[in-house]
Amino acid sequence: MNPVAVKAGPGKVAGSSAPESHGSVRPLAAEDLGQVAALFLTKFRRRRLRDHAVAQTADYMRKLYLDGGENKALVQINPQGGLGGFMGVLKARYELNGTALNAAIIGPFMTDSSTDHGWAGPQLLRTLHQGEFDLYLTDSANRTSLAFARPMKYQLLPVHCLEWTCVFQPGAMAAALLQRKWPGLARLALGPCARAFDALAGRRLEPPVQPSSSRRIHHERIDAAQFAERLPALMADYALRPSWKDGELPRLLALAAEKQADGPLHFGGTYDEAGKMVGCHAFYGQAGGIANLLQIQAPGPHWGATLDGLIAAAREMGCVGITGQTQGRFLPHLFGYNRLFFRYAGGTMVRSSIAEVAEAVRAGDIFIGGLMGDRWTRLSSDDFDRA
Repeated sequence: MNPVAVKAGPGKVAGSSAPESHGSVRPLAAEDLGQVAALFLTKFRRRRLRDHAVAQTADYMRKLYLDGGENKALVQINPQGGLGGFMGVLKARYELNGTALNAAIIGPFMTDSSTDHGWAGPQLLRTLHQGEFDLYLTDSANRTSLAFARPMKYQLLPVHCLEWTCVFQPGAMAAALLQRKWPGLARLALGPCARAFDALAGRRLEPPVQPSSSRRIHHERIDAAQFAERLPALMADYALRPSWKDGELPRLLALAAEKQADGPLHFGGTYDEAGKMVGCHAFYGQAGGIANLLQIQAPGPHWGATLDGLIAAAREMGCVGITGQTQGRFLPHLFGYNRLFFRYAGGTMVRSSIAEVAEAVRAGDIFIGGLMGDRWTRLSSDDFDRA
């Protein structure tokens, strides 16, 4: 959720309704995608717009927002009939102690400074709040969004706003971060220095992982189908949790697997001595890169072992470190690792007028982030400017 002021290209948005004094809001249409994609790239990729980048971004937005059958994304049309702003919205289903709830997951939220005079953002949010949803959530709000949304009674989840990073190879991780920031930086120039530093550091520093798992616990690689089958049962101890219908979770995982920035998507399970899966994880990773956690879940007694399995899997793959969104339920177990750091990565907020939902959020009794957010989409990180 990122309300911003940026400039997009000229032109009209096809199919806009008759403009009101400050513009109007309507659902996203296929004819809007080119300008919405250009607006997105201008702000979030900050590069000169290329036709193929706009086309690729528009195609992905079509798949994400229009092809699923339940389009909830919104555009604001200014009084001149042009694009004033956009809000990416994905519909999800939650349940609270057995009661079904409709949820809106808010993603990119942006306005065009060349046409907007401060009305587009409030109009988009007001329209969204007047809709069919019982709760609204985001896990990617920037600091502008925090100031913008909290007066509208969004509850902030501070722990979920943090990102944790565990460093395996300090030199190689620094090189990977530099390459991520400046892709043109030659890997050959950084690699030898990073390897020399890590060889020296390896003799002086303790291993970053301090396993706490019992020998009766073991870890195995699993596939997306096994992950999808087991995850709902592992999150059953949350009062406020997703309610995926048949086929929804596998489809969501298939979309998440399209993300490219951090490598392929991998799945793992943690098993007890009886062979029962007591925890699972999913992360993006590849040798020489920084692994990125998508989802991890376990009941209380098995969080530590499941984290051990996640970090061990990333190290064995050859990743130089791992990063992921923090959750209240496994935060204490993270303190068992050294070379671990925290930083603010994006605000996680929830809004609901239902008292029981608001109370569950205050108590931290909500499954949120990962698949119930928008960081899994390609819009969160991928470079659409590749030919």
